[in-house]
Amino acid sequence: MTNAGKGGRALVVGLGIAGIATAVRLRQIGWEPVLVERAPARRSGGYFIVLFGAGIASARRLGVLDHIGNRAGAHVATYEVDRAGRRRPSMNPFTMAVGPRPLLRGDVERGLFTALPDDVEIRYSTVPTRITQDERAAEVTLHDTAAGTTVTERFDLVVGADGMRSTVRGLVFGSEEYLHPLNYMIGATVLDGPVDGFGLSDGLILAEPGRSMWAFPFADHAPSLLFSYRTGDIDAEFTRPPIESIRRAFGPEPTGALLEGLLTRYEQAPDALFDSVQQVKMPRWHRGRVVLIGDSAWCVTLYAGMGASSGIAGGELLGTMLERHPGDLPGALRAWEARMRPFIDVQQDSALTGRRMFTPQDRRELLLRAGMMRLMRVPGVGKTMGRIMLNSKDMRAKNVDVAAP
Repeated sequence: MTNAGKGGRALVVGLGIAGIATAVRLRQIGWEPVLVERAPARRSGGYFIVLFGAGIASARRLGVLDHIGNRAGAHVATYEVDRAGRRRPSMNPFTMAVGPRPLLRGDVERGLFTALPDDVEIRYSTVPTRITQDERAAEVTLHDTAAGTTVTERFDLVVGADGMRSTVRGLVFGSEEYLHPLNYMIGATVLDGPVDGFGLSDGLILAEPGRSMWAFPFADHAPSLLFSYRTGDIDAEFTRPPIESIRRAFGPEPTGALLEGLLTRYEQAPDALFDSVQQVKMPRWHRGRVVLIGDSAWCVTLYAGMGASSGIAGGELLGTMLERHPGDLPGALRAWEARMRPFIDVQQDSALTGRRMFTPQDRRELLLRAGMMRLMRVPGVGKTMGRIMLNSKDMRAKNVDVAAP
């Protein structure tokens, strides 16, 4: 096989944000990426995500930032609501005109896809079933689930970008349990119109002990809906239809018209997500000629808000290190992980703080959150607190350009 850094052939497993970003960067440095995706076609759906400084910087260097866009706007409004439908103005730091970019996942994936040359090979309905390695190459058996065929090919590098429940991770790193549950569940979808009684660009937050509902607003699109709640038994949540588990979590109190309407819209949505909130924690992200990236390696969770940004930055940096260490794949992967790991450690820690903002665990956390929201509504204080939040240690960490050349 071709030496690493000299135009090698790489298998990238997963056509999500991290996988596409990695393939784009590999092609930029002269590699031949081959993308495989479990789904039968490129997914068009997506939910609310935020692109922070780390991701913005990498997207700019990859040449896709303008294609990704920005759905923030000065006229976007967010309200704290209760089950009776009462509302009061609130602040969502993710929708400020200056700072992080609120987006739909599909915006980022489409933007990255525009930078992928037409001659890059993409195989849909394809999954790896076996990976072996020697000093010259990684040998991968790929199964086409649509055609029912199997092939075995050799690659200089295998990149596992296939999500939190990564097949590549299981094949190469074994069955050790790398998933660390936070004991929370989420249900998400994108609404097809505004929330009843609100404008298109209005967002909502209903926060109660151990559960919350967010409707994330955009300047030019209907909100993205998120239900988040604490559970003592993750496995039990998957034994019922998602809407039943969510309704149980928000009961037994009467839902009220507003919450009931959103629960119904989630149930009727043609594309909805329901999953547990878990982080991936591993002592090492690479082994031989195989490297994990994005949620496969670190999954910071949506509470940190850094999934898209870390995936893009990690993909760009991987290419940079391969280019910087020609002919030395082990050295390139070591240098890549040495740069990424301290950055990811901070982001995973920030998820615990972010979770308290998204879904207060108990009444104490709810009261602390409510007190902060009241301060933000005080004339002159809200803007000051907004600036403080944008310049906080946590936010500064999200804006570190970890992939800077």
